[in-house]
Amino acid sequence: MALNFSRRNTLLMSIGVLFPSFSFAMKQKRQKRIGITGKGRNQVKSTSKVRTFKGKTKTPAIIGKARPALPLIVLDPGHGGKDPGAIGYSGTYEKHVAYATAVELANQLRRSGRYQVYLTRSSDHFIPLNGRVDFAQKKGANLFISMHADALRNSSVRGASVYTLSNHASDAQSAALASVENQADRYGGPNIHVTSPAVEKILASLVKMETKKESAAMAQNVVLSFNSRVGLLPNPKRHAAFVVLKSVNIPSILVEMGFMSNRRDEAALRQSSYRQLIAMSMKNAVDRYFTIGGSVTHLTG
Repeated sequence: MALNFSRRNTLLMSIGVLFPSFSFAMKQKRQKRIGITGKGRNQVKSTSKVRTFKGKTKTPAIIGKARPALPLIVLDPGHGGKDPGAIGYSGTYEKHVAYATAVELANQLRRSGRYQVYLTRSSDHFIPLNGRVDFAQKKGANLFISMHADALRNSSVRGASVYTLSNHASDAQSAALASVENQADRYGGPNIHVTSPAVEKILASLVKMETKKESAAMAQNVVLSFNSRVGLLPNPKRHAAFVVLKSVNIPSILVEMGFMSNRRDEAALRQSSYRQLIAMSMKNAVDRYFTIGGSVTHLTG
């Protein structure tokens, strides 16, 4: 049953109070219907021609549509500058492998035309851990990916893995990796403020549940993309208390592309073709994340 005129006006007024933009749009629509343009006392009858059909005025079609904002991704090549990261058997620096792969991934993402992409560092220089998180926050990132290739005492361990944030590590190896990564700020000297473990725990507790869920979804996408292409550790989706992942409202993951302590991993990561394969796999994971499970809206508040 159609609403009568009085009820319809009451409904439109109520919507206008809740949504001012709707009220403004309706006002414009009424002005166009009666052919009024301009503002205030200088309103004049519109002289623009409009098409008519059977004696009825037909307003011109609105052409064009604002393009939605592209998802913004921040890639974080681990270490840099005076912090070399892990050093491989043949002298390969983790910081160089991480940066080269991040640049390749950034190029692939940008070529797709679907994303805005920034790197926390665009050259070989040192950045504190909190500075990396702050960079992503200031950019309003929808996704943060930190890229690494660490080392273990057991040189036989090889393969990639993906980490999300947790106060409690999934295993001893993950706890050891987080401990090493969280000490990176020691290269910054006395002027770099190092967050105490107690404060780190509080910061981790502030991370929103929705952020944790989206981080886990992205991690799973990376594992699926790596599977059969890039060698993986057993149980490759892991978690630990990485400082660089402690953004309250940005889904964040840390990708270990392999281990510098393993000769085969180091040799593979030195090859540009292998780094391109890793980047391509990660791009596929990003595409899947934003197509299926990822939010393109920056979580705030």
